Amino acid sequence: MIKIQNLKKYYGKDLVINDVSLEVSKGEIYALVGHSGAGKSTLLRCINGLESYQDGSVKVFDQEIKTLKEKQLREFRKDIGMIFQHFALMSRKNIFENISMPLEIHGFNKTNIQKRVSELLELVGLSNKSHSYPAQLSGGQKQRVAIARALALNPKILLSDEATSALDPNTTNNILELIAQINKEFNISVILVTHEMEAVKQIAHKAVLLEHGQIIGKGKVEELFLKPSQKMREFLGENEFLPQNGINIRLYFCKEKANQSIITHMARTLNIDFNIVWGKIEKLNNNALGNLVINISPKDQENVLNYLQNNGVIWELV
Repeated sequence: MIKIQNLKKYYGKDLVINDVSLEVSKGEIYALVGHSGAGKSTLLRCINGLESYQDGSVKVFDQEIKTLKEKQLREFRKDIGMIFQHFALMSRKNIFENISMPLEIHGFNKTNIQKRVSELLELVGLSNKSHSYPAQLSGGQKQRVAIARALALNPKILLSDEATSALDPNTTNNILELIAQINKEFNISVILVTHEMEAVKQIAHKAVLLEHGQIIGKGKVEELFLKPSQKMREFLGENEFLPQNGINIRLYFCKEKANQSIITHMARTLNIDFNIVWGKIEKLNNNALGNLVINISPKDQENVLNYLQNNGVIWELV
């Protein structure tokens, strides 16, 4: 659905997107992650033609974006909705009027507009706010209105540019749940720009980590968090201090194995002692995933590795 190859984007002489390649399939939630200035929002805006690019390719629905004329671009954007950090609502228009704007611009009649806006208000849980104004709503409610407006034309792709970064944690969680619901219910592809790792863990299927306009890590979310690269560890702020003596083994527990007592059972079965150096259990897309580093005696290494192998535990020496 979205295919980006060797993309380069300059602001003057400054290279802000450097040789980026990625693909987003239909129905995926794909996160663009990185610190401020990493190039996330610029990359996002290349997808819907709000930003031009100098080299490489951005194809959406098999169309090269930079070749589209103004009229073609306008038609193309009907299939792409976008939500922003600060909502971008019209303060002098009520909620119904804000949501109906894209429909009015594209010439829908009043009957169809009424029907579509009512459907969207129900979807985002604001049926009773139709005649309210943005100033009368909370931040979370404003973002729900923005989401409804972005969905007005039944887009195939939803672009989210830091849509939760101005919200409190509880409201953020509710908005992410709504985005996940929309993704599942309508099979809409979602591109999620964020610096909040909890947002990625909660709803993203895949993610790319950007630094100074370059990709320094990408893949399925469970792989990125379960077996993070050094760059990913630095981004997450995880520093490990491993013992210099003995054998250090990192264990990865996927889904159902994260809740099993494999390690304590191993200690009893092999009659060995070990130290737990570091560990955590993450909840990613409602799946529990575990990551543990243990330190064992060199004499126990062969037996321990055989046990782990036989019990389907992914491991590596560190």
